[in-house]
Amino acid sequence: MPIDTFEPHPIVRTLGKSAADFTAGDLVRAAEQLELRQVNLRYVGGDGRLKTLAFPINSRDHLTEVLTRGERVDGSSVFAGTDANASDVYVVPRHRTAFVNPFGERPSLDVLCSFYDEDGAPLPYAREQVVRRAAEALQAGTGMTLEAFGELEYYLVDTPDPIYPVEEERGYQESGPFSKGERIREQVLGHLTAMGVPLKYAHGEVGNILEDERQLVQHEIELQPVPVERAADNLVLAKWVVREVAAAHGLEATFAPSVSSEGAGNGLHVHSRLVRNGASTMVEKDGINDTGRRLVAGYLSAARALTAFGNTVPTSYLRFTDGDESPEGICWGEKDRTGLVRVPLAWGGDVLPGMVAHANPGSTEPVPEPATHPQTVELRLGDGSADVHLLLAGMAVAAKRGLTDDGSLELAERLSAADHDDFEQLPTSCGESADALEAERALFEADGVFPTELVDVVIAGLRDADDATPVGDLAADDDAREELVRRYWHVG
Repeated sequence: MPIDTFEPHPIVRTLGKSAADFTAGDLVRAAEQLELRQVNLRYVGGDGRLKTLAFPINSRDHLTEVLTRGERVDGSSVFAGTDANASDVYVVPRHRTAFVNPFGERPSLDVLCSFYDEDGAPLPYAREQVVRRAAEALQAGTGMTLEAFGELEYYLVDTPDPIYPVEEERGYQESGPFSKGERIREQVLGHLTAMGVPLKYAHGEVGNILEDERQLVQHEIELQPVPVERAADNLVLAKWVVREVAAAHGLEATFAPSVSSEGAGNGLHVHSRLVRNGASTMVEKDGINDTGRRLVAGYLSAARALTAFGNTVPTSYLRFTDGDESPEGICWGEKDRTGLVRVPLAWGGDVLPGMVAHANPGSTEPVPEPATHPQTVELRLGDGSADVHLLLAGMAVAAKRGLTDDGSLELAERLSAADHDDFEQLPTSCGESADALEAERALFEADGVFPTELVDVVIAGLRDADDATPVGDLAADDDAREELVRRYWHVG
């Protein structure tokens, strides 16, 4: 295929074919031509982090075997609740995910893997298999695909700059030299695009926090919409790259939902849209249509249970009470930022050509139309502790409910933020979140999407975290609050 001259993915450029069409043989040829000397099999563990199996490349046959067969791993060391007596599982490479590792001592080929049990069946509780089943169930039940992307927020921790000091809560899209960490952000963008992760943009976020001996400066990376299975992988890769680049600069990066009592925590808002045959199914001229409203209703109906996947640590619930824009009420609105679900501005109607013409007098170039309408629905529930594969799987499950339940349109109308302000609230603790998931577990276990054992593990983990939370009013106990924040500093 002809390759775009702007194509950043070195394997795509080398092979002259789309990553979706990669085969094991293609990757062997690419490794030869790019002089790669190691292959890393990557997978997402039960803690949501990226894991690594590193293989030196001994020969062409050896590389072909690794890329085709994969390897065995100890599932009991990867997933909580796995029986150690029968824990051997397979990890098998997904060739379309291959990329050149931007880090490490040796030039390496990295490939994400899927888990299978001893009989060759997809491992039920593996993260990538859960979100895949959720996407398949939605497609089978509605004929639609859920595409999604995240707004990934994080803080960089550094010593204060005495020359161009940051201003507290004034970091939104700030430029250098007042913005801190721009070079790190640019390197992250370069690495991710070369790895095949489609990005929209990156910028400084509002959260600037000044303390006696350190400054915390918040950033955000917004990705591009892709099917939910790939969207989950992309978020895990993005967090890995942010941490690697920050560490190379001698800085600490944190995605913690609460980092200080003095400023905003890190959210993980997720945008989504429904697509059929490449076209959005949820838009009309002036905004979202009934399909879009049904999607909103699905998210709102399952919101309390979704916190079990999107808000997994005690400090998640500090963020809900601390943040000026953190959602509490289960409601939705168009354009405003007060609801749990938001329908953002998306160049609807005929406004774009007029703006372009006004900004560029005399230009006669046509305004290109996007392949798929850019309108999304934004779920503002998650934070940096989210188990992103389970959260996106849960969103697909909730979407199916919204699209198929007869009462969804009435629910969407009733939960509109424009109507009133007395709404049901999100959970206030991990324990309440566990109770919400327990009450809704049949929804997530339907169609075999979430295995019963996995739901049990998630509920038990939330209740254990709740038991470990310091007793008392954290808002009035600075030491207890700080201890809790540090305990959950590196999440996901």
